[in-house]
Amino acid sequence: MTHVSAVGSGVWPTEFQPFGPISLVSCGRFEAAQGLCSLARQSATSAAHVHLVNAYTISLAARDESYSELLSADAVNLPDGRPLALLSRLRNRRNPLEQIRGPQLFLDVFDVGRQHNIRHFLIGSTPEVLDRLQKTLSSRYPGCAIVGVESPPFRPLTAVELELQDRRIKESAPDIVWVGLGTPKQDWEARRIATSTGAVTIAVGAAFDFAAGTVKEAPKWLRVAGLEWFFRLCSEPRRLWRRYLFGNIQFLLVAYRDMKEHGWNVRK
Repeated sequence: MTHVSAVGSGVWPTEFQPFGPISLVSCGRFEAAQGLCSLARQSATSAAHVHLVNAYTISLAARDESYSELLSADAVNLPDGRPLALLSRLRNRRNPLEQIRGPQLFLDVFDVGRQHNIRHFLIGSTPEVLDRLQKTLSSRYPGCAIVGVESPPFRPLTAVELELQDRRIKESAPDIVWVGLGTPKQDWEARRIATSTGAVTIAVGAAFDFAAGTVKEAPKWLRVAGLEWFFRLCSEPRRLWRRYLFGNIQFLLVAYRDMKEHGWNVRK
């Protein structure tokens, strides 16, 4: 379906498709990077928060109404998970969803952002990872502007700490704030920061660690096959087994209901 974006008339994105309880942007990888840079330069788009949606995100939204609402109002949702793109091709639609991988989008926006003079702020991970990440990005994309970083403690911040953090962000005047705190925490924080600071804020998951080289990515053939989640499960089974076992079951239930509601056809 095509409609006017929640973040402003005439501003990217304008092409959407529903999947379960979430409306996803339908675009290609490079259009997403250019669109986010354009969005960040539009003064009328304050409080826009961007989320990379995968099967786990869909499963959470299906059973948590408040989280589903978070991904509705003023949200820009990009289809990060390969299963979303693969299942989309079974739907009777002219333009199926394309996967927009968060780690690659992160790099693409840093690359394209140099043409738009985009100023970046990074929140998440450890001081060591952030230091390595800044060096890697500055070397790979000469001229990119990283105007601030924050490594928050692994606990809920107090109201005073949040206020001071937001003040530091505002003083840095970023166009895009990248939030890598893990799902769903980063999604809530992305909306809060966007509302507080007016910057376009993107919840980007493990992109910091991947870009810094501190966590190994799945081989390309596994990513293409839609099995990146399996690689991550094998890498961290004790932490992730509940997420993928119960999350994937919930996702399949959502996909089944979606099939019954919208009708799916195998494309030849």
